[in-house]
Amino acid sequence: MSEGQSYFWEFSRAVYGVPGVQEECLYLQDRYGVDVNVLLFCAYVGAVHRALLQESDVRAAAAASGDWNKTVVGSLRGARRALKPYAVALSPAGASVAALRTAVKAAELEAERIEQITLESWGASHLETWPRARPDTAVTANIAALLATHGINDRPDLTSNLVAAAIASAGA
Repeated sequence: MSEGQSYFWEFSRAVYGVPGVQEECLYLQDRYGVDVNVLLFCAYVGAVHRALLQESDVRAAAAASGDWNKTVVGSLRGARRALKPYAVALSPAGASVAALRTAVKAAELEAERIEQITLESWGASHLETWPRARPDTAVTANIAALLATHGINDRPDLTSNLVAAAIASAGA
């Protein structure tokens, strides 16, 4: 894999585009503070590598990219969201604000990709230490471990579309 290329990013783009997945991810992000990239990472290592993560692994993965997510991705997300009401306003600056919001959105997406490269690299250095299971078992268990780190237990309904899409994407 060359610098900047990421199998995890390609997996995430495919999975995130499946109907219902984006809504599940954003709900968990906005309601519980779940880092969507860590959520997708849990699905990725389970579906593609059949790796089982413990809560401690999930916390370590989150720590590997946490500062970047909070300071860079989060700041860009906040700026994009703050610009939204100004971008639709009928004013002389409305078109310029809309263009700025589009540029910030592109920067946010690039920051997300960089976070995923960080997570993928971190995971590659730990992959051999994780036990293996069937992809459906691994994806479900990994996401449950992540949700447990946020105090969310026994709620498979929150990620049913993500689980199905991850398993289908890995099998394609």
